[in-house]
Order: sequence, then structure tokens, then C-alpha cells
Amino acid sequence: MHVLVCGGAGYIGAHMARHLALHGHAATVLDNFSTGHRAAVQWGEAIEADLLDADSLERAFAGRRFDAVMHFCARSLVGESVREPLAYYQNNVAGTLNLLEAMRRHDVDRLVFSSSAAVYGQPRQALIDEAHPTDPINPYGASKRMVEVVLADAAAAYGLRSVALRYFNAAGAAADASVGESHSPETHLIPNVLKAALGDGPELKVFGADYPTPDGTCVRDYVHVEDLADAHLRALAFMREQAGAHRFNLGNGQGFSVLDVIAAARAVTGRRIDYTPAPRREGDPATLVASSALARDRLGWQPRHDRIEGIIDSAWRWHLQPRF
Repeated sequence: MHVLVCGGAGYIGAHMARHLALHGHAATVLDNFSTGHRAAVQWGEAIEADLLDADSLERAFAGRRFDAVMHFCARSLVGESVREPLAYYQNNVAGTLNLLEAMRRHDVDRLVFSSSAAVYGQPRQALIDEAHPTDPINPYGASKRMVEVVLADAAAAYGLRSVALRYFNAAGAAADASVGESHSPETHLIPNVLKAALGDGPELKVFGADYPTPDGTCVRDYVHVEDLADAHLRALAFMREQAGAHRFNLGNGQGFSVLDVIAAARAVTGRRIDYTPAPRREGDPATLVASSALARDRLGWQPRHDRIEGIIDSAWRWHLQPRF
């Protein structure tokens, strides 16, 4: 297959391009390189284009035949989305509308969409499944939910086949350390913990120590980025047989607290990792853990990386020799 990977210079998109290549598929990466890394585009052609620029998007499709599109382009900082909601709706929603219009013009009828657990808002049960109400509490989550609604309507009106994959906490790096996680600013826990281990980052802060969890810190479900890539490839196969718009959670089904992650990172790195307690961040739920039973049943997806130490170890090996 020939797949257009939108946002393929970013963290998850770059791993996806690698995964496609490893499985004999062709990937073309589309990115505006505002946050992605040119050095991360190691598999397939790179096209500099922007989903908000219809002309550049048209040029990306012209003269090429894509079997499917994978859509990773998004602004994704929760706090920033609260401060700049219009920018998030423009980029994440309007940009997706432009992409869908280009797909229609060029007869591409399969899309895998990078959604988020943020569509759920505050959890109402211990394990979140797809039947959980979607009630996002920030513009980022709302923008992802809006796109899911658009995809359902596009399926009914135009026959677009789509799978929206609701990630919980993506983590880890490629097994060969060829690509890893690098954001600016970095807001994710595991890379910040590893930067602290290297003495190469800002002061590590633990936000909140009084949550109703075993050690008082937030609990999250971490899913390895290579397992996410595997789910995307399975979603392509799923759409060969299944019409309509579908949604699946992707997580390991087990939670680790902030202090669990720090302790595991100390064990993996063999280094001292200090942190400073800080007040809770507004909007942080105490616990976010996925039920991925539906993805396991319908996609045949089974995460291979279920130990937090293994996930951290893959990220650590990349952080010891980052390429970008």
C-alpha cells in the first residue's frame, strides 16, 4: 500500500512511517515542520505542506495515488488549547476538513485518525471503554471529538471509511533507537524524567501529591509507540472489510503513578532522579486507564510492551544518543 502520513515528522507519525516501511508498504510524509523534525523523516518521500494551505495540500495529492491517509497533524498541548482555543479549532478541525476535501477530490476513501483519551474528560469509571461518555474538558479534547463527529457524518454522506484511535499516554522509542520522542517544549512525563536523569532539562516537577491514588500522584496508562503503530496498520486491514466510522481505545489497561514512573526510570538508568513537589494542575484527572478490549477483539491488537520498565528502557536508549 501507499499511505500518506500527515504529521509524519512528529513523534508518533515518524514511528508510523518506519513501521509501514518495515512491513513492506510505501509511506509519503506530509508535514509543515512547525514542530516535527526533518531528521525524523527517514522512510519515504517528504512533502512540506500545511493542512491549512489548500494549495499546498492539492500539490501533495497531485500526481500521486494514495491508498489511505493516516492523520497525525494536530496542536496537542492542553494548557495552550485553553489559552488559544481558536487556534486549536482552526488547526485541528479546519485543517482536517481541508484534508478530507482533498481526499474526496482524489478518490482516497480510507483514513486512520489520531484521536485522544482527552475526548472523555473526567473519568466516571476505573477502566474507560468506548461506551464512556465523551465530555472533553479542554479545547484540545473538544477538537478531537469534533473531528470524530465529522468522520461519522462523512461516512454516512460519502462512504468514507475511518478509524479513530483514542490514545492514552504514548511513550517509548523505536527498538533500534532510530527515532524517539522530542518536543519543544516537552510536556510528557517520561522524556522529562529521562532528561532529569541526564541532567539535561528543567527541574522535574510532580504536580499534585494528594490525589485519591495509592501514593497520591496521578495514575496514567502508558502505551508503547510501536504498539500504537501496529494498531494503525491493523486499522488499515480492518477497513478493507468494514465500512463506516469506528473508534477504538489504545492503552495497556494498567495504570502507573508519577512516582512509579520515576522509580522505574531510576532502576532503568541507574541514576539519581530528583523532583520537586508542585501544586496540582487544573483539569488533571486522578486516574486515566483504558479498556482496550474492543481493539483487541475487532482489530486483533495485542500490546507487546506491557512493562513500564521496558517502555522506559526503549526511550532511554534513544535519549542517550538522540538524532534530533
